[in-house]
Amino acid sequence: MTPQKTPQTMKPATAAKKLGVYLEATPAEFREGVVSRDELNALQADPPEWLRDLRRNGPHPRQVVAAKLGVSISGLARGGITDPLTTEQIDAVKADNPEWLQRERATQAEVRKEAARLKNQK
Repeated sequence: MTPQKTPQTMKPATAAKKLGVYLEATPAEFREGVVSRDELNALQADPPEWLRDLRRNGPHPRQVVAAKLGVSISGLARGGITDPLTTEQIDAVKADNPEWLQRERATQAEVRKEAARLKNQK
C-alpha cells in the first residue's frame, strides 16, 4: 500500500512572491486561502486576467520595483522608496532619473562587475 500524497500547499504571501505580485493587490479569495503547488503551476502557465493586469500595471512588490529600476532593494530604501509602485510610477522615476537612482545603478554595476571578476578568477 502506498500512502496517499497530500498536496503541497503554501501561504498566499509565498505564492504572491513566486508570482512576482504584491499580495495586497491580489483578489480576496487568493489572500484568504492556501495555494497548492498545482494551483501555482496553473497560475504561472495560464495566468488569469487579474494576474496579467497586476504583472503589467502593478502595484509591484519591492523586488520587482528594484529589478525594473536596475537597483537593489537596499538601494530603493536609500532612495526613499518603501512603498509598492505601479508601472506608471516606475516609468516616472526612470524619466526623472534622480541622483540617487544614478548612484544606485552605478553601485549595482560595480557589484555585478566584481561578481563577474570573481567568477572568472575561479
